[in-house]
Amino acid sequence: MTPADLSRTVLHAVRRAVDEDALRAPVPARVRVERTRPGGSGDYACAVALQLAGPAALPALEVAAILRERVAAEPGVGRVEITGPGFLSFTLDAPAAGDRAVLDAVREQGLAYGHGDALREEILQFHHAREVRAAVTAHAVRRLVVAQGARVRVSCEEASDPDWARLGVTVDAHGTPPVPLTGIRPVPAGVTAGELLERLGPDAARWGLLRPAGHDRAALGPALLVQGEANPLFRVRYAHARARALTRGAALLGFTAGHAPYAGPVPDSESHAGTAQGAGHTQHTPGAPHAPYGEDSFPYDGAARPLLDLIADHPGVLLAGARHRAPDRVARQLEAVAHAFFDFHDSCPPLPAGDEKPSAAHRARLALAEAAGTVLAGGLSLLGIRAPEHL
Repeated sequence: MTPADLSRTVLHAVRRAVDEDALRAPVPARVRVERTRPGGSGDYACAVALQLAGPAALPALEVAAILRERVAAEPGVGRVEITGPGFLSFTLDAPAAGDRAVLDAVREQGLAYGHGDALREEILQFHHAREVRAAVTAHAVRRLVVAQGARVRVSCEEASDPDWARLGVTVDAHGTPPVPLTGIRPVPAGVTAGELLERLGPDAARWGLLRPAGHDRAALGPALLVQGEANPLFRVRYAHARARALTRGAALLGFTAGHAPYAGPVPDSESHAGTAQGAGHTQHTPGAPHAPYGEDSFPYDGAARPLLDLIADHPGVLLAGARHRAPDRVARQLEAVAHAFFDFHDSCPPLPAGDEKPSAAHRARLALAEAAGTVLAGGLSLLGIRAPEHL
Protein backbone atom coordinates (compact mmCIF):
# COMPACT_ATOMS: atom_id res chain seq x y z
CA MET A 1 0.00 0.00 0.00
CA THR A 2 1.43 3.35 -1.07
CA PRO A 3 0.85 6.63 0.83
CA ALA A 4 -1.67 7.62 -1.85
CA ASP A 5 -3.50 4.31 -1.36
CA LEU A 6 -3.60 4.84 2.40
CA SER A 7 -4.92 8.38 1.95
CA ARG A 8 -7.76 7.04 -0.23
CA THR A 9 -8.45 4.26 2.29
CA VAL A 10 -8.84 6.75 5.16
CA LEU A 11 -10.98 9.03 3.03
CA HIS A 12 -13.21 6.06 2.16
CA ALA A 13 -13.52 5.29 5.89
CA VAL A 14 -14.64 8.87 6.57
CA ARG A 15 -17.20 8.65 3.77
CA ARG A 16 -18.51 5.35 5.14
CA ALA A 17 -18.80 6.77 8.65
CA VAL A 18 -20.79 9.73 7.32
CA ASP A 19 -23.01 7.51 5.14
CA GLU A 20 -23.70 5.27 8.14
CA ASP A 21 -24.52 8.35 10.26
CA ALA A 22 -21.73 7.53 12.69
CA LEU A 23 -20.27 10.94 11.89
CA ARG A 24 -22.14 14.11 11.02
CA ALA A 25 -19.50 16.21 9.31
CA PRO A 26 -18.58 17.26 5.77
CA VAL A 27 -16.35 14.77 3.97
CA PRO A 28 -13.01 16.46 3.19
CA ALA A 29 -11.80 16.58 -0.40
CA ARG A 30 -8.68 14.65 0.58
CA VAL A 31 -6.93 13.23 3.63
CA ARG A 32 -3.26 13.93 4.21
CA VAL A 33 -1.10 11.14 5.59
CA GLU A 34 2.52 11.68 6.56
CA ARG A 35 5.37 9.35 7.37
CA THR A 36 5.69 8.96 11.14
CA ARG A 37 8.45 11.04 12.68
CA PRO A 38 11.37 9.34 14.47
CA GLY A 39 10.21 7.89 17.77
CA GLY A 40 6.57 7.88 16.69
CA SER A 41 4.24 4.93 16.41
CA GLY A 42 3.54 3.08 13.16
CA ASP A 43 4.57 3.80 9.59
CA TYR A 44 2.20 6.70 8.80
CA ALA A 45 -0.05 9.09 10.71
CA CYS A 46 -2.85 11.53 9.98
CA ALA A 47 -4.80 14.18 11.86
CA VAL A 48 -8.16 13.78 10.13
CA ALA A 49 -9.95 13.03 13.42
CA LEU A 50 -8.80 16.37 14.83
CA GLN A 51 -9.96 18.05 11.62
CA LEU A 52 -13.45 16.50 11.85
CA ALA A 53 -13.99 16.80 15.61
CA GLY A 54 -15.33 20.37 15.48
CA PRO A 55 -17.84 19.91 12.64
CA ALA A 56 -18.94 16.55 14.10
CA ALA A 57 -19.35 18.06 17.60
CA LEU A 58 -17.49 15.07 19.05
CA PRO A 59 -14.20 14.69 20.90
CA ALA A 60 -11.33 13.97 18.55
CA LEU A 61 -10.60 10.70 20.35
CA GLU A 62 -14.14 9.50 19.67
CA VAL A 63 -13.89 10.45 15.99
CA ALA A 64 -10.57 8.60 15.83
CA ALA A 65 -12.16 5.48 17.32
CA ILE A 66 -14.96 5.59 14.73
CA LEU A 67 -12.46 5.80 11.90
CA ARG A 68 -10.08 3.22 13.36
CA GLU A 69 -12.86 0.65 13.35
CA ARG A 70 -13.40 1.20 9.62
CA VAL A 71 -9.75 1.38 8.55
CA ALA A 72 -8.32 -1.50 10.59
CA ALA A 73 -9.99 -4.21 8.48
CA GLU A 74 -8.81 -2.82 5.14
CA PRO A 75 -6.34 -4.93 3.13
CA GLY A 76 -2.76 -3.83 3.59
CA VAL A 77 -3.36 -2.20 6.99
CA GLY A 78 -1.81 -4.20 9.81
CA ARG A 79 -2.61 -2.06 12.83
CA VAL A 80 -4.28 1.28 13.59
CA GLU A 81 -3.53 3.08 16.84
CA ILE A 82 -4.88 6.27 18.37
CA THR A 83 -2.14 8.47 19.79
CA GLY A 84 -2.00 11.84 21.51
CA PRO A 85 -5.15 13.98 21.27
CA GLY A 86 -6.58 11.94 18.39
CA PHE A 87 -3.98 11.14 15.77
CA LEU A 88 -4.39 7.92 13.81
CA SER A 89 -1.15 5.94 13.40
CA PHE A 90 -1.02 3.19 10.79
CA THR A 91 1.28 0.18 10.60
CA LEU A 92 1.11 -1.42 7.18
CA ASP A 93 1.14 -5.13 6.47
CA ALA A 94 4.07 -6.82 4.73
CA PRO A 95 6.18 -3.83 3.72
CA ALA A 96 7.87 -5.85 1.00
CA ALA A 97 4.50 -6.32 -0.70
CA GLY A 98 4.00 -2.56 -0.62
CA ASP A 99 7.49 -2.00 -1.96
CA ARG A 100 6.78 -4.44 -4.77
CA ALA A 101 3.59 -2.57 -5.67
CA VAL A 102 5.52 0.71 -5.85
CA LEU A 103 8.25 -0.76 -8.05
CA ASP A 104 5.59 -2.36 -10.28
CA ALA A 105 3.89 1.02 -10.64
CA VAL A 106 7.15 2.71 -11.64
CA ARG A 107 7.90 0.02 -14.20
CA GLU A 108 4.39 0.12 -15.68
CA GLN A 109 3.99 3.92 -15.74
CA GLY A 110 7.56 4.82 -16.66
CA LEU A 111 8.27 8.54 -16.82
CA ALA A 112 4.61 9.21 -16.01
CA TYR A 113 4.95 7.65 -12.54
CA GLY A 114 3.44 10.13 -10.10
CA HIS A 115 1.20 11.78 -12.69
CA GLY A 116 -2.50 11.75 -11.86
CA ASP A 117 -5.85 13.44 -12.24
CA ALA A 118 -6.23 15.20 -8.89
CA LEU A 119 -6.52 18.58 -10.67
CA ARG A 120 -8.70 17.39 -13.55
CA GLU A 121 -11.52 19.76 -12.63
CA GLU A 122 -9.27 22.83 -12.63
CA ILE A 123 -8.84 25.35 -15.46
CA LEU A 124 -5.88 27.53 -14.55
CA GLN A 125 -4.55 30.80 -15.97
CA PHE A 126 -1.09 32.02 -15.01
CA HIS A 127 0.41 35.41 -15.77
CA HIS A 128 4.01 36.57 -15.46
CA ALA A 129 6.32 39.49 -16.21
CA ARG A 130 8.74 39.63 -19.13
CA GLU A 131 11.54 38.20 -17.01
CA VAL A 132 13.42 34.95 -17.53
CA ARG A 133 12.96 33.38 -14.09
CA ALA A 134 9.26 34.13 -14.09
CA ALA A 135 8.93 32.67 -17.58
CA VAL A 136 10.83 29.46 -16.77
CA THR A 137 8.98 29.02 -13.46
CA ALA A 138 5.58 29.49 -15.14
CA HIS A 139 6.56 26.93 -17.77
CA ALA A 140 7.61 24.39 -15.12
CA VAL A 141 4.43 25.00 -13.11
CA ARG A 142 2.42 24.45 -16.29
CA ARG A 143 4.08 21.06 -16.77
CA LEU A 144 3.43 20.07 -13.14
CA VAL A 145 -0.26 20.95 -13.12
CA VAL A 146 -0.88 19.40 -16.55
CA ALA A 147 0.68 16.19 -15.20
CA GLN A 148 -2.07 16.24 -12.54
CA GLY A 149 -4.87 16.67 -15.09
CA ALA A 150 -5.40 20.44 -15.10
CA ARG A 151 -5.94 22.59 -18.19
CA VAL A 152 -3.64 25.61 -18.28
CA ARG A 153 -3.11 28.87 -20.14
CA VAL A 154 -0.03 31.05 -19.56
CA SER A 155 0.26 34.72 -20.51
CA CYS A 156 3.03 37.32 -20.30
CA GLU A 157 2.78 41.06 -19.70
CA GLU A 158 4.77 41.83 -22.88
CA ALA A 159 6.08 40.07 -25.96
CA SER A 160 8.27 37.08 -25.13
CA ASP A 161 12.04 37.29 -25.23
CA PRO A 162 13.03 35.28 -28.35
CA ASP A 163 15.72 33.48 -26.30
CA TRP A 164 13.06 31.94 -24.06
CA ALA A 165 12.34 29.36 -26.77
CA ARG A 166 15.89 28.00 -26.33
CA LEU A 167 14.97 27.39 -22.69
CA GLY A 168 11.85 25.49 -23.78
CA VAL A 169 9.45 28.24 -22.68
CA THR A 170 6.14 28.73 -24.50
CA VAL A 171 3.59 31.48 -23.83
CA ASP A 172 -0.05 31.38 -24.95
CA ALA A 173 -0.88 35.10 -24.89
CA HIS A 174 0.67 38.52 -24.28
CA GLY A 175 -0.54 41.77 -22.81
CA THR A 176 -2.57 42.86 -19.81
CA PRO A 177 -5.40 40.41 -19.02
CA PRO A 178 -8.93 41.83 -18.69
CA VAL A 179 -9.32 40.19 -15.27
CA PRO A 180 -6.72 39.44 -12.56
CA LEU A 181 -4.96 36.09 -13.06
CA THR A 182 -2.75 33.95 -10.85
CA GLY A 183 0.65 35.62 -10.90
CA ILE A 184 3.94 33.74 -11.06
CA ARG A 185 6.37 36.14 -9.36
CA PRO A 186 9.70 34.65 -8.24
CA VAL A 187 12.58 36.91 -7.26
CA PRO A 188 13.98 38.15 -10.61
CA ALA A 189 17.15 36.50 -11.91
CA GLY A 190 18.83 39.82 -12.70
CA VAL A 191 20.14 38.56 -16.07
CA THR A 192 18.61 37.85 -19.47
CA ALA A 193 17.91 34.48 -21.00
CA GLY A 194 20.61 35.08 -23.60
CA GLU A 195 23.24 35.74 -20.93
CA LEU A 196 22.27 32.59 -19.02
CA LEU A 197 22.34 30.45 -22.14
CA GLU A 198 25.76 31.71 -23.10
CA ARG A 199 27.20 31.06 -19.62
CA LEU A 200 25.36 27.90 -18.57
CA GLY A 201 23.41 26.31 -21.41
CA PRO A 202 19.70 25.45 -21.13
CA ASP A 203 19.77 22.62 -18.59
CA ALA A 204 21.98 24.26 -15.96
CA ALA A 205 20.14 27.57 -16.48
CA ARG A 206 16.74 25.97 -15.86
CA TRP A 207 18.00 24.12 -12.79
CA GLY A 208 19.57 27.28 -11.38
CA LEU A 209 16.32 29.20 -11.89
CA LEU A 210 14.00 26.50 -10.53
CA ARG A 211 15.95 24.90 -7.66
CA PRO A 212 15.57 27.79 -5.14
CA ALA A 213 12.14 28.56 -3.75
CA GLY A 214 10.50 31.46 -5.56
CA HIS A 215 11.09 33.84 -2.65
CA ASP A 216 14.85 33.09 -2.65
CA ARG A 217 17.40 34.57 -5.00
CA ALA A 218 18.70 32.17 -7.65
CA ALA A 219 22.42 31.33 -7.63
CA LEU A 220 23.44 31.33 -11.28
CA GLY A 221 27.21 31.07 -11.12
CA PRO A 222 29.70 28.61 -12.64
CA ALA A 223 29.12 26.10 -9.80
CA LEU A 224 26.15 24.85 -11.84
CA LEU A 225 28.60 23.49 -14.42
CA VAL A 226 30.91 21.66 -12.00
CA GLN A 227 31.16 17.95 -12.78
CA GLY A 228 31.28 16.78 -9.18
CA GLU A 229 29.24 15.84 -6.12
CA ALA A 230 29.13 19.42 -4.88
CA ASN A 231 26.83 20.28 -7.81
CA PRO A 232 23.31 18.91 -7.08
CA LEU A 233 22.31 18.96 -10.77
CA PHE A 234 25.34 16.87 -11.72
CA ARG A 235 24.65 14.46 -8.85
CA VAL A 236 21.02 13.99 -9.93
CA ARG A 237 21.93 13.43 -13.58
CA TYR A 238 24.86 11.21 -12.68
CA ALA A 239 22.59 9.03 -10.50
CA HIS A 240 20.23 8.65 -13.46
CA ALA A 241 23.09 7.82 -15.83
CA ARG A 242 24.50 5.30 -13.34
CA ALA A 243 21.11 3.60 -13.02
CA ARG A 244 20.93 3.26 -16.80
CA ALA A 245 24.51 1.93 -16.89
CA LEU A 246 23.53 -0.75 -14.38
CA THR A 247 20.80 -1.97 -16.75
CA ARG A 248 23.27 -2.14 -19.60
CA GLY A 249 25.81 -3.94 -17.42
CA ALA A 250 23.22 -6.47 -16.28
CA ALA A 251 22.27 -7.17 -19.90
CA LEU A 252 25.91 -7.93 -20.71
CA LEU A 253 25.93 -10.37 -17.79
CA GLY A 254 22.72 -12.00 -18.98
CA PHE A 255 20.21 -10.95 -16.33
CA THR A 256 17.41 -8.44 -15.85
CA ALA A 257 15.58 -6.88 -12.91
CA GLY A 258 13.24 -9.01 -10.82
CA HIS A 259 11.32 -9.13 -7.57
CA ALA A 260 12.71 -10.18 -4.21
CA PRO A 261 11.19 -12.61 -1.71
CA TYR A 262 10.62 -11.22 1.76
CA ALA A 263 11.75 -12.69 5.05
CA GLY A 264 11.47 -9.67 7.32
CA PRO A 265 13.96 -8.00 9.63
CA VAL A 266 16.56 -9.73 11.73
CA PRO A 267 15.98 -9.43 15.48
CA ASP A 268 18.68 -7.37 17.17
CA SER A 269 20.19 -10.46 18.79
CA GLU A 270 20.56 -12.12 15.40
CA SER A 271 21.43 -9.17 13.18
CA HIS A 272 24.99 -10.43 12.76
CA ALA A 273 24.38 -14.13 13.22
CA GLY A 274 22.33 -15.26 10.24
CA THR A 275 18.79 -15.11 8.99
CA ALA A 276 15.67 -14.54 11.06
CA GLN A 277 13.90 -17.71 12.12
CA GLY A 278 10.25 -18.55 12.15
CA ALA A 279 7.51 -19.51 9.77
CA GLY A 280 5.68 -17.10 7.55
CA HIS A 281 6.40 -13.47 6.81
CA THR A 282 7.60 -11.25 9.60
CA GLN A 283 6.46 -7.66 9.62
CA HIS A 284 9.26 -5.18 8.86
CA THR A 285 10.14 -2.51 11.36
CA PRO A 286 11.42 0.63 9.61
CA GLY A 287 15.15 0.96 10.17
CA ALA A 288 15.60 -2.61 11.40
CA PRO A 289 18.43 -4.66 9.88
CA HIS A 290 17.59 -7.33 7.32
CA ALA A 291 18.85 -10.85 6.98
CA PRO A 292 21.77 -11.51 4.66
CA TYR A 293 20.39 -12.50 1.29
CA GLY A 294 19.93 -16.20 0.85
CA GLU A 295 17.27 -18.47 -0.59
CA ASP A 296 14.55 -17.10 1.68
CA SER A 297 15.85 -13.74 2.88
CA PHE A 298 15.94 -10.10 1.85
CA PRO A 299 18.37 -8.62 -0.70
CA TYR A 300 18.76 -5.17 0.86
CA ASP A 301 20.17 -3.71 4.03
CA GLY A 302 18.90 -0.57 5.77
CA ALA A 303 20.30 1.67 3.03
CA ALA A 304 17.46 0.62 0.73
CA ARG A 305 14.69 1.87 3.02
CA PRO A 306 15.16 5.62 2.40
CA LEU A 307 15.25 5.07 -1.36
CA LEU A 308 12.14 2.88 -1.32
CA ASP A 309 10.32 5.45 0.81
CA LEU A 310 11.30 8.36 -1.43
CA ILE A 311 10.09 6.51 -4.53
CA ALA A 312 6.79 5.70 -2.78
CA ASP A 313 6.39 9.35 -1.74
CA HIS A 314 7.20 10.71 -5.21
CA PRO A 315 3.58 11.01 -6.46
CA GLY A 316 2.71 13.06 -3.39
CA VAL A 317 5.66 15.37 -3.96
CA LEU A 318 4.65 15.97 -7.58
CA LEU A 319 1.08 16.75 -6.53
CA ALA A 320 2.28 19.12 -3.79
CA GLY A 321 4.56 20.85 -6.28
CA ALA A 322 1.60 21.32 -8.61
CA ARG A 323 -0.79 22.53 -5.91
CA HIS A 324 1.70 25.02 -4.46
CA ARG A 325 3.10 26.11 -7.85
CA ALA A 326 6.51 25.09 -6.48
CA PRO A 327 8.87 23.30 -8.89
CA ASP A 328 11.61 23.71 -6.27
CA ARG A 329 9.92 20.93 -4.29
CA VAL A 330 10.45 18.56 -7.19
CA ALA A 331 14.10 19.59 -7.51
CA ARG A 332 14.72 18.92 -3.82
CA GLN A 333 12.98 15.54 -4.13
CA LEU A 334 15.30 14.59 -6.98
CA GLU A 335 18.33 15.56 -4.92
CA ALA A 336 17.08 13.34 -2.08
CA VAL A 337 16.46 10.41 -4.45
CA ALA A 338 19.94 10.76 -5.94
CA HIS A 339 21.55 10.83 -2.49
CA ALA A 340 19.59 7.76 -1.35
CA PHE A 341 20.39 5.98 -4.63
CA PHE A 342 24.14 6.30 -4.13
CA ASP A 343 23.87 5.16 -0.49
CA PHE A 344 21.92 2.11 -1.64
CA HIS A 345 24.20 1.46 -4.62
CA ASP A 346 27.33 1.48 -2.45
CA SER A 347 25.79 -0.70 0.26
CA CYS A 348 23.90 -3.17 -1.97
CA PRO A 349 25.69 -3.44 -5.34
CA PRO A 350 23.19 -4.37 -8.07
CA LEU A 351 25.89 -6.01 -10.21
CA PRO A 352 28.01 -9.01 -9.17
CA ALA A 353 31.71 -8.41 -8.60
CA GLY A 354 34.59 -10.54 -9.79
CA ASP A 355 33.69 -14.21 -10.20
CA GLU A 356 30.36 -13.75 -8.40
CA LYS A 357 27.36 -15.07 -10.33
CA PRO A 358 24.18 -12.98 -10.82
CA SER A 359 21.62 -13.95 -8.20
CA ALA A 360 18.05 -13.14 -7.21
CA ALA A 361 19.54 -10.50 -4.90
CA HIS A 362 21.14 -8.73 -7.84
CA ARG A 363 17.89 -8.87 -9.82
CA ALA A 364 15.97 -7.33 -6.92
CA ARG A 365 18.57 -4.61 -6.37
CA LEU A 366 18.57 -3.82 -10.07
CA ALA A 367 14.79 -3.38 -9.98
CA LEU A 368 15.15 -0.75 -7.27
CA ALA A 369 18.02 1.00 -9.07
CA GLU A 370 16.01 1.11 -12.31
CA ALA A 371 13.01 2.56 -10.47
CA ALA A 372 15.22 5.29 -9.03
CA GLY A 373 16.53 6.09 -12.50
CA THR A 374 13.00 6.33 -13.86
CA VAL A 375 11.91 8.67 -11.06
CA LEU A 376 14.92 10.90 -11.68
CA ALA A 377 14.33 11.03 -15.44
CA GLY A 378 10.61 11.75 -14.99
CA GLY A 379 11.25 14.51 -12.48
CA LEU A 380 13.88 16.17 -14.63
CA SER A 381 11.51 15.99 -17.60
CA LEU A 382 8.83 17.85 -15.64
CA LEU A 383 11.40 20.55 -14.90
CA GLY A 384 12.26 20.72 -18.61
CA ILE A 385 15.77 19.34 -18.09
CA ARG A 386 17.37 16.54 -20.08
CA ALA A 387 18.40 13.29 -18.37
CA PRO A 388 21.26 11.90 -20.49
CA GLU A 389 22.04 8.18 -20.26
CA HIS A 390 25.78 8.89 -20.46
CA LEU A 391 27.74 11.56 -18.59
